[in-house]
Amino acid sequence: MLRPKLPDIPTPPTTTVTPQQTQAPAFSAGRTVAPSYVGVGVGAVAAVVVVGIVLTALLAVVTVSAVSVAVAAVVLRSLLSSANKR
Repeated sequence: MLRPKLPDIPTPPTTTVTPQQTQAPAFSAGRTVAPSYVGVGVGAVAAVVVVGIVLTALLAVVTVSAVSVAVAAVVLRSLLSSANKR
């Protein structure tokens, strides 16, 4: 009924381009190898940051749960001890 109309995909030209270069390019002295390893370092740093955030969140959840259980225990103890004194 209501179907989106997809645009027509143009067909690429069938001409082929042959490369004219016959020698491998020489490495320039100004080019370093370091940029290829920067991506690995950035990924590792990002992974460490994400793991740190997750562990911190888990620690916060455990702390809040422990505090709430402790408060509930104190309230229940208070209620039970006041009921025994009557």
